[in-house]
Order: sequence, then C-alpha cells, then structure tokens
Amino acid sequence: MSAREPLRVVYHLAVDAARAEARAEVLAREQTVEVPRAVVRDAIVRGEALGRVEALREDPGGGFRATLAYPIGATGLDPAQLLNVVFGNSSLHADVRCLDLEPGAELASALGGPRFGIAGLRAAAGVAGRPLTCTAIKPMGLSTAALASLAGCFARAGVDFVKDDHGLADQPWSPFRERVAACLAAIARAAEETGHRPVYVPNLIGTPERMRDAQRFAEDAGARAVMASPMLVGLPAFWELCRRSSVPVLAHPAFAGTLRFAPEALFGKLFRLYGADAAIFVSFGSRFAQGEDACRAVAEALRRPWAGLRPALPVPAGGIELASASKLVEFYGSDAMLLVGGDLQLEADRVLERSRDFVRSVHAAAARA
Repeated sequence: MSAREPLRVVYHLAVDAARAEARAEVLAREQTVEVPRAVVRDAIVRGEALGRVEALREDPGGGFRATLAYPIGATGLDPAQLLNVVFGNSSLHADVRCLDLEPGAELASALGGPRFGIAGLRAAAGVAGRPLTCTAIKPMGLSTAALASLAGCFARAGVDFVKDDHGLADQPWSPFRERVAACLAAIARAAEETGHRPVYVPNLIGTPERMRDAQRFAEDAGARAVMASPMLVGLPAFWELCRRSSVPVLAHPAFAGTLRFAPEALFGKLFRLYGADAAIFVSFGSRFAQGEDACRAVAEALRRPWAGLRPALPVPAGGIELASASKLVEFYGSDAMLLVGGDLQLEADRVLERSRDFVRSVHAAAARA
C-alpha cells in the first residue's frame, strides 16, 4: 500500500460474530474495487486502490465496529469521490452505518475545511466571550415586507444573527433578491436606532448555477454570512460554495436524515471538512428526538482540534423553546450559537419582547458560567 496516510472510516455492522470478519472484508471491496477478491490480481490495484480492514471489534450495543483504511489515491482528493469511497454503494446496505471518519492531513488539506470558522463568525457579529444568538425569519408564505419587518424586529431586540428559514427560496411571495435587499435595509435601519447591527444570513438553494448567482448578489448587497443545506444542494456543490465565499457559510441539516450516518460524523466532521463555518443541528430539548450524548458529540466534533482544520461553530436548533435557552447555554458553553425560531413569534403582539427576553437570558446565563 502507498506510504500516503490512508482515509480511515468506522462502520457499524449489524451482523453476528460468525459473519463479522467476512462482512467487513466485503465492505472494503465494495467501497473501492467493487469486484470479488479473486479478480484483484494487479499489484497496483491491491496496493493503491483496494480498501483493507484495519480493526474489528464487538460493539457493546450489538453488532461490530469495523475500521477500514482506504488508500488516499482512491479518493482522487475530490469532494464527490471522497463520499463515494466513504459510503457510496454500502449506503444501500441496510446492515451498515457510518460512524466516524479520519481523512488524514493530505485529504483534509485538499478539502480545506472552514475558511472563517468560529473566529470569523464572531468577527462578523462583533461578539466575543459569550454564546451567539440566532433566529430565523419565517414562515414560508409571508411577503417580503413582512419578513423584512421581522428581521428589523429581531435586530432591535439585539439578536446577533438573523437568518432566512431554510424553506425560503426564490418564491413568488418573496423573491430572493427582493428579500435580501429588504432585510438588509431593515437591519440597517434598526442599527441606526439601537447601535446594534446583527448579521443577516440569506438562504442559498437551487442548482449550482443558481446558487452562484444568489451568492454573488448577496455578497455584493452586503450580506456578511450566507446559509445553504449541504444535503439538499449536494456536498460537492456546498464545498465549492464555501471555497468561493467571501463570507462565513452556515450549514443547515435539511435532508440529512436520509443517510445512515452518525450525527457527529455527518454534522460534526463531514460538514466541517466540506467547509461549513457553522453547522446547525437538532438539539435535545427541541421537537426532534436527539439525546444529550449525541448533541455533545456533535458540538465537540465541530470545535475540537481535528486534521489541522479551523474549528466550526455548533448551532443547536430544531424548535428550541425560549424557556430552555439558559439550560442550553450551560450545556453547550460559550463557543456556540443558540437558534430559537418560531417560539419567539408565539404571541403576535410580543415578538419584540420575547426576542429581547431570549437575548437577555443567553447573556445572563453566559455571565453566570
């Protein structure tokens, strides 16, 4: 095998002890050469393309954990081919789940990871030493004027990041360019009143060409961050978006539940590897059934030193209620962005007050920490 550091991937195999070794061996071939062992005759194929089983152990929860090493050349140092090697054909096998990956220094450098990371997001917001606050303008179907009014309201309340909901696209009731211009203007007016200028985050969605056009427009209009959903637009397209962006990029988790990936591997590692400066994920205490252990693992994977890449900011979300804000600040710590969305709009005549309560609760919890 090549002396270059391999890509290592950990899988859970839902098999018994009698089949575990053979199943892991088949997986190594399925993800690389995709032929029976007897067909692997060429020395270069064996050494430079074929995956191998590096470790196999029982999982305490049942089944086995297999660590496979793939030659780095098999990935072509390409963002799409990397996914093909990590979990291409075997994502179609019901007995396999991807748990973790270690790209190695060469592959991590080729993909690049976050360009701005936590420091860049803090610089954009002008905030240090405490968790960032975030909310979303929604629901889908509101006019541009109504969405811009919400953006201005959240800005006056002191929220740090005001983002489009991921369901906002280039729709008849609120065309993308019209919405971006209106929201930026509303936030600028609020900043003149209060001295606080949050970061407005437009949502980019569509084909790669449409996203390029939207990204250029948003940046030229003055947006200081953007958002996209890697699994909706495609991870390679998301990677390209991050590489050319002049502002931080937030990753939204929509459509990510369609794959058998452990959350910490997908949101904490792959999204970071592909360039997300911040990754939104569903938190405990939200409307999604995500446990504390999984949430902690995602947050730690985003922030800890890894493969020489910049750390990315965890953004717990998913229908978090205002009353839970303090507890979540305690749990995630200062290097996080807490996203509370629809709960701030529960009382139509008190959106500003509830948004201010959200900001105050986060600041107070951070001060106590």
